[in-house]
Amino acid sequence: MSTTISASPEMKRYVLTGAPGCGKTTILAAMAARGWAIVAEAATDVIAVAQAAGNAHPERAARFIDDIVGLQKRRQIEGARRREEVQLFDRSPMCTWALALYLGYPISEALRAEVDRLEKDRIYERRVFFIDNLGFCEPTAARRISFEDSLVFEALHEEVYGSFGYECVKIPPLTLEERVALIERLVQTP
Repeated sequence: MSTTISASPEMKRYVLTGAPGCGKTTILAAMAARGWAIVAEAATDVIAVAQAAGNAHPERAARFIDDIVGLQKRRQIEGARRREEVQLFDRSPMCTWALALYLGYPISEALRAEVDRLEKDRIYERRVFFIDNLGFCEPTAARRISFEDSLVFEALHEEVYGSFGYECVKIPPLTLEERVALIERLVQTP
């Protein structure tokens, strides 16, 4: 049984990415409330599960990156079965690639294979919504990074997406409503 489900010609999958704490998840929650189909971020969930099991530093586990990749793949495939016209993704495996580089990990075979599958099947739209940072980064249980380090991570994301040929469309630090409206206009404009 093949696990590859390509995008139907009418389905569009957009990725939102950016620095930790830039507001992606808040934007996507607002968009979900307006009826948009959202696919949740995987890394935060992988971290939460590990922390609930008593692992205070899941990012140090040998399988950390591959666990994120596995959950991202499952969510993308499940999303493809829903067949909405537009889906908005809170990060993608290209973000996981940036995370591996940021943490100093080699690119695993699982991550490389997933990115190859996504590229071969052209799963995501080539325009990625790059959410600009807000000028600060509030730590959470899953987000333990300084604002200064988040800027390094932000630049790495932009570099990785660019290296795979994606166009990073900047979403400036506007109000939540203005950011949502801007993304809605961009999604509805070919």
